[in-house]
Amino acid sequence: MTSSRSALLANGQGPDDERAGHTGARKGGAAQIGAPLITSLIGGDLPLRFEFFDGSAIGPSDGPGVIRVRSKDALRRVLWAPSEIGLARAFVSGDIDIDGDLGDVLRALGDGPELRRRRVGLSSIIPMLRAAIAFRALRPPPPPPKEELRAFGRRHSKARDEKVVRHHYDVGNDFYRLVLGPSLVYSCARFDDEEATLEQAQSSKLDLTCKKLGLAERAGMRLLDVGCGWGSMALHAASRYGAEVVGITLSPEQAELARDRVKEAGLDDRVDIRLEDYRDVSGETFDAISSIGMFEHVGKDKMDEYFSALFGLLKNRGRMLNHAISKHGGSRINGGSFIGRYVFPDGELIDVGEVVLGMERAGFEVRDVESLREHYARTLRCWVKNLEGDWATALHEVGEARARVWRLYMSASANRFADGRLSVHQVLGIKKSPDGSSGAPPTRGAWT
Repeated sequence: MTSSRSALLANGQGPDDERAGHTGARKGGAAQIGAPLITSLIGGDLPLRFEFFDGSAIGPSDGPGVIRVRSKDALRRVLWAPSEIGLARAFVSGDIDIDGDLGDVLRALGDGPELRRRRVGLSSIIPMLRAAIAFRALRPPPPPPKEELRAFGRRHSKARDEKVVRHHYDVGNDFYRLVLGPSLVYSCARFDDEEATLEQAQSSKLDLTCKKLGLAERAGMRLLDVGCGWGSMALHAASRYGAEVVGITLSPEQAELARDRVKEAGLDDRVDIRLEDYRDVSGETFDAISSIGMFEHVGKDKMDEYFSALFGLLKNRGRMLNHAISKHGGSRINGGSFIGRYVFPDGELIDVGEVVLGMERAGFEVRDVESLREHYARTLRCWVKNLEGDWATALHEVGEARARVWRLYMSASANRFADGRLSVHQVLGIKKSPDGSSGAPPTRGAWT
């Protein structure tokens, strides 16, 4: 960019964007009109550049990225939903665009998975209204993107759980293959080697899980994989350790692909993929149970029921491994957040201490707790790289809006795992025999 052009932008002058047309912005352009609103939202000095639909701009040119306000519809969305929902709608719909590493941009703005709700408060209403009047934008907002979900019915009822699970997972198996890579594992990997690829790290995590569950100690053990996804854990346990596996999921698309993968691997006689709720599994017992990346959908109010149900399905000396995102103090994802509307409706992140207590209340003896927090930050960055590296295919598979949801959600979540606001833990519990024997190895050497 030439110095004369930079000067024009800094002064809020420039041509109208064809998308927006004439905005009604007076002297100084959209940047001058929007500046009070932006500073009220962010506070202090601007950490990066904001460019507007008429070519005007404010903020430093040497920041980590550029936020492009492409349409006055962005203001209308935030005016009518003065919270992170309004901002999320503007980004998902393309009324706001971001150039640069999205994680770095979010970090510069001072938050992780979304702009904090407090940043769009009463102090911002007056400059927001002034900007809306100046832009002639005092009209009802555009409709929310169709990717937004507002869940109804009793929270964590079977019907509502099925709906919100399908909202997240039934968006196309090819899209998930693009993002997750060939392993098709939708949980954090384990990078036990600095040079490990994502696929190698996911195999390492699955292997660690199998060993913690004791599948390496004898062949033919019966495993229940709760929330089996696309069957990766089931395939690993059956092919590497000779396990007999039942995998259950609420997503028809996951089940269909998982069954295809099982058939292709020639493991039909060892792996049974079912479209089933864990609350409906009965009349059978298992040597081991894995729950990887599914517990976030259970909810604290249903936690005791969940652990009790799985405890009842285990044989004596059987083991259960619960692998889940956790948060200190817990966090109930609600419908007023970006994550709650677009990514994980009804999701809950439970403090690992509460998880341990919940397992103990159900009868488990907790034998091991391990954090993989830093591994999840790295995993998410790998997924973002996969998405951005084949953006055109992603748009073809799911459309721009959903691809934007995933780019925002994963980039921001990587920040939260990196700085410790989120963690992920594997908690291993055992169902002791009546005489107190556990069958557990004396040390972690069995799986390290």
